[in-house]
Amino acid sequence: MKKTRVIVTGATGRMGQAVINGILDDPQCSLVGAVDIKGEGKDIGAVLGRGNLGIRIEQNLEKVIEDTLPDVMVDFTIAQVAKTNIDTAIKFGVYSVVGTTGFNEKELEEIQGLSEDKGTGVFFAPNFAIGAVLMMQCAKEIIKYLPEAEIIELHHDQKLDSPSGTALRTAEIMALERGLNSNTAQGKEKKGMYEKVKGARGGNHNGIPIHSIRLPGLVAHQEIIFGGLGQTLSIRHDSIDRNSFIPGVLLAIKEAPKREGVVVGLENLMEM
Repeated sequence: MKKTRVIVTGATGRMGQAVINGILDDPQCSLVGAVDIKGEGKDIGAVLGRGNLGIRIEQNLEKVIEDTLPDVMVDFTIAQVAKTNIDTAIKFGVYSVVGTTGFNEKELEEIQGLSEDKGTGVFFAPNFAIGAVLMMQCAKEIIKYLPEAEIIELHHDQKLDSPSGTALRTAEIMALERGLNSNTAQGKEKKGMYEKVKGARGGNHNGIPIHSIRLPGLVAHQEIIFGGLGQTLSIRHDSIDRNSFIPGVLLAIKEAPKREGVVVGLENLMEM
């Protein structure tokens, strides 16, 4: 069986290292390159404590692609860097699996256009934890019957963007299901309600309040609270270790390149 040749950008980051360990342990995948602005020249195996693998960390993504001829690039960096990485991968015909969040609408439109022009696909997932995907799919059903809901998302204090991509994606799915579209203006406060402290009610995305918490000790967590007449219903997902994302990343590496164009959401690769 031909192995999928993979390079990882953001290789020395916490998610990058977890992804590389997952790839190394998967018999259907082969790590062929590691890209990062840190640790240039070091063997990625030594960085991971797995002994030398003969794969040196490089900064120049184009050179790594030309030297290794990968099938897939996995990106866990930051939005500004990831956009350039994705553009480069598309140019060379390399499929991108992207876990980075924080892109603006213009950047996503540019990626979509470039993908269509070059015929090279891109996969985005706001969350690779399969449990988180199941949570979003449950929310999609619950919102039909309990349309009033709020989202609380909690992440480690090094996460740069808020709300999280998972929270935004969840709100969009819920809003669409209850009859709104993703371009709907933010919902208004109910009559008579006001904030004594600005922002106390959180942000508002498609009429659904989102509250973001950033604290040390957290990894990635989300709770959705639904309210109805005389009742509430809560669903919550907790990633207590970054290894929770690896099965989803490996699924995307193997299955996403079979799809054309830009695909968003792990649910599109699962038999839901």
